[in-house]
Amino acid sequence: MARGTRLEARKKDTREKIELGGLIVKAGLRYEKRALLLGILIDAAQRIRADGNERERMLALGKDAFSDENP
Repeated sequence: MARGTRLEARKKDTREKIELGGLIVKAGLRYEKRALLLGILIDAAQRIRADGNERERMLALGKDAFSDENP
């Protein structure tokens, strides 16, 4: 039974990573270097932790991008 649980956890982890990669593609950053992508994410994480307004601004940008895919 433990093996099945581990397998399901691995599948869930893999699916999540695929979805996160899709966000990079959707943002138009598919061909950027990994170091740049990580830098962007670290900077954004610092900004949203430091400033609630920045968090809301970025959340609105993301919501708009998702709403554009389902007209």
